[in-house]
Amino acid sequence: MARVCVVGGGMSGLVTARHLAMAGHRVTVLEASPRFGGKIASAELGGTGFDVGAESMLARTQPGQRPEVVDLLTELGCEVVAPEPVKAQLFVDAHVRPMPRSQVGVPYGAGDLGELLTEAGLERARREPDLPVAPMAQDLAVGELVDQRFGPEVTDRLLEPMLGGVYAGHSRQLSAAAVAPAIWQRVQQGQALTREAPTPDPQAGPVMVSTPGGLHTVVDRLLVDLDQRGVRLRSRSTVRGMHRDGAEWVLSVGPTTAVEHLRADAVVLSTAAAPTARLVDGLVPDEVVAQLSAVPYASVAVVAVLATGLRINGSGLLVPPGELPSIKAFTHASHKWGWVRDALDRTVGPDHELVRISIGRAGQAEALQVGDRELLDRVVTEARDRVPGWSGVQVQQAHVQRWGGGLPQYEVGHLESVARWRGALDAVPNLVVCGALWDGVGLAACLRTARAAAAAIG
Repeated sequence: MARVCVVGGGMSGLVTARHLAMAGHRVTVLEASPRFGGKIASAELGGTGFDVGAESMLARTQPGQRPEVVDLLTELGCEVVAPEPVKAQLFVDAHVRPMPRSQVGVPYGAGDLGELLTEAGLERARREPDLPVAPMAQDLAVGELVDQRFGPEVTDRLLEPMLGGVYAGHSRQLSAAAVAPAIWQRVQQGQALTREAPTPDPQAGPVMVSTPGGLHTVVDRLLVDLDQRGVRLRSRSTVRGMHRDGAEWVLSVGPTTAVEHLRADAVVLSTAAAPTARLVDGLVPDEVVAQLSAVPYASVAVVAVLATGLRINGSGLLVPPGELPSIKAFTHASHKWGWVRDALDRTVGPDHELVRISIGRAGQAEALQVGDRELLDRVVTEARDRVPGWSGVQVQQAHVQRWGGGLPQYEVGHLESVARWRGALDAVPNLVVCGALWDGVGLAACLRTARAAAAAIG
């Protein structure tokens, strides 16, 4: 039985702690902030609690992979629910357009792009299967790849809004190999990107899931589960440094005026790039520390409104850059999730809608550097003035949630960098890493890194 300190109390750290406790280890989770759960958090409007961070999890995995998300929800006693059968849409040329089928924003072909592109853009996209194809080995930006194959209109109008939502990044900077691995595999094999779209399998289950009440209720249940398993959960516990003392780790925890030294046999770092770099300084080569310190992160915000007078449909609306000054997406929560609609009907009535408005992309933190009231007024004015169905809206209640430095940017060469960093970290005894920096920003990917980190401890 080993003493293990998990640094970072987001979902990756908490789930790693659970796996370790189930394996019989004595586990302490050290979280610098006052709360656990990372990018999962809640607010309440109209008497209804809802998510103001991550609001769904990818449930459908590739063949041969375990469905970590469904396993975790089931083991914690959470009901697994799918979104309502309504689709997201796109806001292009000041009109609401249907969302073409795609794989992370890369279309299966030009067949259903007619309402999205200009006539010239559609003709360009139709030429994709006839373009010369040469196998690629060197990573490139996924936006550049789509520019080359389908044309810039497809990048700007479909790929950009999709990746702006998932990564809060820019497609012409994000790694094709990291953010679109299935597409990258085709490129490496010298195949065109036009391909047959998969036939929906009603037996396969939903792609995305949540639980009634929202994902924040999963965190609540997970904390209870960890407490019952004897895991020590310590918030407001900043780890300021760590070093080896023989076979043990010594972690310096707490304020500089009252530093506590904790001893452990193994350490799991479930932290963002900058704190990871700070903690491994002196343990790995200087260039690895410098590279980790330089990983860019995007700051984002979610403005949630409880409103009347809305005339909207679909599960949400993705907005390409340039269409609106600030807004990059709307999530129509009371259309997307049946439990939200039911809760609002009970508390405030069927004439109310709950909508999450997302803002913030990498390199554009200045757009968020205003007060909550100004931010709210700005986005509501944008929507009223420009978006169909919003002209008569009356905001009854609102909540602003900010996520400073919330999402790591998987820039070109990210996979090679991760392999290099891991190689250096693997040389440090009884130290492992997990979380959104490494193998995917989604919660399902984070759960996979958590399982792998716990297995590496043994």
